[in-house]
Amino acid sequence: MLTFGFLVITPILRLRDDLIAAGDAISKDLSDPAFQSLRTQRHDELGEVIVAFSQMFQRVRQEISTRRQTEAKLRDEQEKAERLLLNVLPAEIAAQLKQNLSPIASRFEAVTILFADIVRFTELSARIPPVELVDQLNQIFSTFDQLLEKYELEKIKTIGDAYLVVGGLPTHRPDHAAAIAQMALDMQQVISKFQTDLGEPFQLRIGINTGTVVAGVIGLKKFSYDLWGDAVNLASRMESHGIPGQIQVTDATYQQLKDQFDLKPRGTVSVKGRGDLVTYLLVGR
Repeated sequence: MLTFGFLVITPILRLRDDLIAAGDAISKDLSDPAFQSLRTQRHDELGEVIVAFSQMFQRVRQEISTRRQTEAKLRDEQEKAERLLLNVLPAEIAAQLKQNLSPIASRFEAVTILFADIVRFTELSARIPPVELVDQLNQIFSTFDQLLEKYELEKIKTIGDAYLVVGGLPTHRPDHAAAIAQMALDMQQVISKFQTDLGEPFQLRIGINTGTVVAGVIGLKKFSYDLWGDAVNLASRMESHGIPGQIQVTDATYQQLKDQFDLKPRGTVSVKGRGDLVTYLLVGR
């Protein structure tokens, strides 16, 4: 019985302890245990079982390690895709799009739209190399993006050297006009820090309007979140009919800002498709 216990019972008990240790190592992600059953080499059926157990443990370990690496890569790719999606769409709209593929569109009764255009940038594009041109534009727009984050506004898109921002959607906020006005004033300050190839400071022409818009996602490929409505068109007209280095706002925006900001009447401006309109220039806070 003593010999039987030494040759059979003790190795089986060691193997049982090794199985428990292997389970703990796998489930708790511990380092490989030192298996007691492998201390003595056996050349019988029990020895074959012990060797098979060790080999199986290593295969399971390798499979788990491979699976975890694959899962980590998938998580990284998912995070990259999420970041790319948030660069294209507002967070709320991206969440809706992931849950529902039906058209996304909403009407917003009160938002403020800002159009900004870099004065004489087209002339600059004809004088400097393409890489230098894109780099300059990227630096300017990246600075605007930082202001966007500061004031928690939504960039809709860039069109060439034009920059379109809106306040008040997709989440309503009562201070949408004030936030846009603050960003516009800061944009005029930061643009002066950039210079053309001739050493002249850049200038912005900015137009702002407040009103009702429809916003939604269009397209299946390279889709975008965009705005439609007369309020958008009028904001664009405020920019195109504006003054270099100035911020022109409509009467609707003036009514939202007059108690918080310094504005001065520009007078009557003839606007294409709208006739004569009274506009104002945003001077400061």
